[in-house]
Amino acid sequence: MEIRFDHQTHRQRVIFGTGCVVDNTAKAIEQLDVRASLLIASDSASEVADAIAMETPVARRIDGVVQHVPTQRADAARREAVASSADSIICVGGGSATGLAKAVALVTGLPIVAIPTTFSGSEATDMWGMTVEGRKHTGADLAVLPRTVIYDAALLAGLPVSVAISSVFNAIAHAVDGLWAPRADPINRALAAESLRVLIPAITEMAEQPNSREPRESALYGAYLAAVAFASSGSGMHHKICHVLGGAFLLPHAELHTVMLPYVTAFNAHAAPSAAQLISETLHTTSAAAGLKSLAATTGAPLTLAEIGFPKDKIVEASGRCLEVIPPSNPRPVDLEAVSSLLQAAYEGDAVE
Repeated sequence: MEIRFDHQTHRQRVIFGTGCVVDNTAKAIEQLDVRASLLIASDSASEVADAIAMETPVARRIDGVVQHVPTQRADAARREAVASSADSIICVGGGSATGLAKAVALVTGLPIVAIPTTFSGSEATDMWGMTVEGRKHTGADLAVLPRTVIYDAALLAGLPVSVAISSVFNAIAHAVDGLWAPRADPINRALAAESLRVLIPAITEMAEQPNSREPRESALYGAYLAAVAFASSGSGMHHKICHVLGGAFLLPHAELHTVMLPYVTAFNAHAAPSAAQLISETLHTTSAAAGLKSLAATTGAPLTLAEIGFPKDKIVEASGRCLEVIPPSNPRPVDLEAVSSLLQAAYEGDAVE
């Protein structure tokens, strides 16, 4: 069997270590040779942002971020960056903090040092997203790829278990969607396989031992690998659906991925048997989709769109929006009826095979 593919790897520095975020941030900023940074911090990361600001020059600080990066917030942050003469960005927080930093970098070209406090994986990709009038617009640009990522498991010690579980499912979704995304290739598959090998036991251990450092470190490592695979392979059916639903109906990002992943996996499984086999073998189940849903159930994650606030009367409207953006390369052909049935099943929490 002949092997042919065209793979692109992005250049990025990764500093991994528990309990040394302030020193590692100073090290990263020194390497960039910049004067003062725009510091973006989520509310939950205010203390670590304070500590960083004590040791690293800050031109301006933005506290508090909003999911799905509303364009008004992006515009305001860009104005702050210009007015303060910041020549770099430090973002501390989950995917929303990283997303706002990317929105600034997209226009200004400022280099980003990303310090994630969840397992979202946005820090490892060149993908950006912003919401304009209820529609989430996404794209890819190397200008938004953080120059340096600093991973510190200590920053996730206070993350509520339910939030941590959904965040790890978000990472698992990067790995799974990367198996059948438009630019999927053997290298992405290898990264996804290793990430799933690490993430699946980590999420179980995290649910059972929420105060343990080891599963948090493993999950950060796995989340990074999954995001690198996703960045290279592109956004597949699962992520396209989640971007539409999240932007239009303001649904919680990680929880939305958790709910939708088993249903998209069930839809694609027969058309992508090698991907389904990889997932099911890692889960030690006979069905990839059922295994993912069982993992969500046993770890206490949300299981239905109804639970996370999706309005049932919007299924038809949402299906049309999703159909507009699902890649034509999806392993199984998609039409309006298929998307509507998928969303209906996810709303009701139907069993998957």
